[in-house]
Amino acid sequence: MVDRFRELIPQPRSNFIKVKCPECGNEQITFNKAAMKVKCNVCGAVLVEPSGGKAIVKGGVVEELG
Repeated sequence: MVDRFRELIPQPRSNFIKVKCPECGNEQITFNKAAMKVKCNVCGAVLVEPSGGKAIVKGGVVEELG
């Protein structure tokens, strides 16, 4: 009976990611379907740009957070 409920409740297709800035090396957490440009809190470089679906990651993805 529990398996039946797992099929009815969809799992999310999006998650949070930890991105490393290519300029200064700062690690920052952001959404993988960001709707706005995400800039580094330290140096101001663009880390993530929106694309209508999954965002374009300019920095390196360090980790996907559940």
